Order: sequence, then structure tokens, then C-alpha cells
Amino acid sequence: MTTALITADGAADFSQDTWWLVLVKALLIFVFLVVTTLLLIWFERRVIGRMQQRPGPNRTGPFGLLQTLADGIKLALKEDIIPKNAHKAVFIAAPIIAASCCFVAFAIIPFGPSVYVFGHLTPLQLTDIPVAVIFVLAVASVGVYGILLAGWSSGSTYPLLGGLRSSAQIVSYEIAMGLSLVPIFLYAGSMSTSEIVYEQRHQWFIISAIFSFVVYVITMLGETNRLPFDLAEGEGELTGGFHTEYSSLKFALFFLAEYVNMVTVSALATTLFLGGWRAPWPLSAVNDGMFNEGWWPLLWFVIKLWMFLFFFVWVRGSLPRVRYDQFMRFGWKFLIPTSLLWIIGVATIRALPMTDITRRQLFLGIAVVGVIAIAVVWVIDATRATDEEDQAGWTLGEVDPFAGGHPVPPLPGQTLLVTRGSRPKVAALTASGNDETLPEEDPRG
Repeated sequence: MTTALITADGAADFSQDTWWLVLVKALLIFVFLVVTTLLLIWFERRVIGRMQQRPGPNRTGPFGLLQTLADGIKLALKEDIIPKNAHKAVFIAAPIIAASCCFVAFAIIPFGPSVYVFGHLTPLQLTDIPVAVIFVLAVASVGVYGILLAGWSSGSTYPLLGGLRSSAQIVSYEIAMGLSLVPIFLYAGSMSTSEIVYEQRHQWFIISAIFSFVVYVITMLGETNRLPFDLAEGEGELTGGFHTEYSSLKFALFFLAEYVNMVTVSALATTLFLGGWRAPWPLSAVNDGMFNEGWWPLLWFVIKLWMFLFFFVWVRGSLPRVRYDQFMRFGWKFLIPTSLLWIIGVATIRALPMTDITRRQLFLGIAVVGVIAIAVVWVIDATRATDEEDQAGWTLGEVDPFAGGHPVPPLPGQTLLVTRGSRPKVAALTASGNDETLPEEDPRG
């Protein structure tokens, strides 16, 4: 049986792995991530192109498949520029840190059960540890140092602001992401990825932990700096953010890190919520689970992984960028408190004496109510914040919008007035609500 290297609690057994087999698996994971990144960039450009009624890349190679490879070669051949005010050592090390951490985090992802490779029975996983999921979160936390150091070492204002934004953003959403995974640990009784997959042999955790799944999906967009949460790279206000001063291969490493991060968080979501490499029902019940053995599980894992990657692309092509204060308020005021309440609910319900069917129904009901409550409270809070901004008023007195030589747009609570023989004037609304029209200016200057 291909599942011979599975312990009683479902953990993968690596005792029969040889040193060369470990190196082969590490190399295959690296190749898988690089090839997936090349295909993902092409896939993203093609899908968004179709969504925007344009073809996307279609010239280089069949269906434009070689366009990403051509872009990579172009980046490698471009001039490598280091700003004069940059801290050279840190400036060079930052993209290396950001890219390497992404590859390291993928080491604990199980691709499938145990299979024969060159006559050796080995799990389709590089390694596993009792706290594997915590290891992924820890490595992701180290990866943010690459972004922060890139912004600081560039010696420029925009990269520094982008680095600060990114550090605040990732720290905030890492808390919510970690809290969303706690119910999974309670269900599985372990933090080992292979044991978590084993515990989903009868039912995927997305059913009993749907609320955690929703929170995780939101936080993985914030963790990877993707739209609508790409505020660390906002072109409109930061001209590219932390990597503004980077070029050539250093910029390519940041580009690679972002897409490998997308693959990593998608693979982790597949492992924790969608049964990992296990076949979906009813395929899992065919012929005593034949599709959960051998090399078949690798196919199911890749399909689930690309479902999440498509979600990344679909969101980018559909939603606009949110405002930074709204983004941070959503993380701290809604995701974190509701995740804490969900953890308390899960722990309490699991301790109550009831059947598994009743427990699952109760979990699902609470999760649905929680998602609806978050949406309602978010809309109410956003409406209240808008009303407060509109009703605050401006005590500005008499303001000439042309006093500085250039026209100044009206602030909230102000209106532009056009009087005869004069340029536009501003009616300033004072705190008392009285309109004060500015005196007309002599057109002769």
C-alpha cells in the first residue's frame, strides 16, 4: 500500500528518506514554484484581459505562454541601478530575504501520500514538524523584513512610506490569520500539516469551520499585498511603494516573492480547509478510495491550488483599492474581535456533550450568522463614519481659493460660487451652519 509510511495519528513518516531523495524533493518544489509563477503571471494577464475585453499576451510563444519568460529575461538584462543615498548592503539583501522566505515556507506542504520514487517509499512532502503551521506563519513574519528593509535602505520617501505601510498591514492581518487557524488546530488536535490532512479523511474542515475559512481568505489577500489591499504598492500615491527604486533582477525577486507568496497561502488554504491532496466526494469513495492513493492526489492538490489562484486574479480584476484607514479599521475592529469570539464558540461547542451531526449543524449556523453580522456591522460603521465626516463642518472663515496663485478645490462643507465679474468664490460653512460669501475682488487686481 502506498500509505505504509503513515503513523497511527496520521503523521507522515520520513524515516526512510535518504539524503539524495530529500535534495530531489527540494529541487522539485523549487521547480514547481518557479513554473507555477511563470504560468500564474501569464494566466493573470490573460484572464484580466478577457474580463476587460482585450486579448492579453498572445504573441510570444503559443497562446503567449512564453511572454512571462521573455519578461524575466528582459529584467535580467536591464541595467541594475542603486540609488546614491541607498544603504548598499541592506538594499541588496532585502529582495533576497523576501524571496527566500517564500520558498522555505513551502517545505511543510503535503502534495500527496507516500509513493515510490526510484524504489524508495517516501511521502510527497519535504518535511513536517509538530508545529508546521506555526512555522509557516513565522517564516512569513520574517519575510516582511525584506519589504521593510527595502523601503528603509532606498533612501527615498516613497519606498519608506511603502515599507511602513506594508509592515503595519502584514502585522495587523497576521494576527487575524493566526486566529482564524486556531479552530483548525482544535478540530485536528495537531498543528502538523500531514495530521491535519489525515483528520479531513471524512469531512473537510471548510464545512465545520466556514467562518475561519472566510476570515483566512480575506487575510491572505492582505498578507500578499494584493488588490484590493495592495496599499504598500499603491501606484496612485506611492508610485510603486517599497520597490520604487529597484530595477533589474532585484525587482524581479520582489515580483517573484509576491507570486510565490500567493501560491504558498493558497497551498496552505488547500491543506487546512479543502482536505489537502484528498480527492473530492464522490471520487474519494470510488473503489475503496483508489483516487486517494498513488499519484492521483497530486492532481487534486494542483486543481484546488489553482482554484485559489483564480480567486486572486478574479478579485484583482473586479474590486477597486480600498482606503488605508478603512483597511486597517476592518482588520482591527472586525476580523480580530470576531475571530476571538469564534474561537471561544468553537471551544465551547466541542466541549458540550452532543452528537457530531448536531455539532456540525450548530457550527455551520453560528458561522453563517457571524458572517452576516460582520457584513451588517461593517456597513453600519462605514455609514456612521461617513455621516460624521459630513456633519463635522469646517470653521475656516473667509477663504480665498486663489490666494496662493493656484485654484484650491473645495473641502467638505464648502461650495464654489460664481459671481458676476469675478472668478469663482468659496462659501465657507462655519460650525454654526451660516453661509458667509467672500467679498468680491477687484478684477483689475
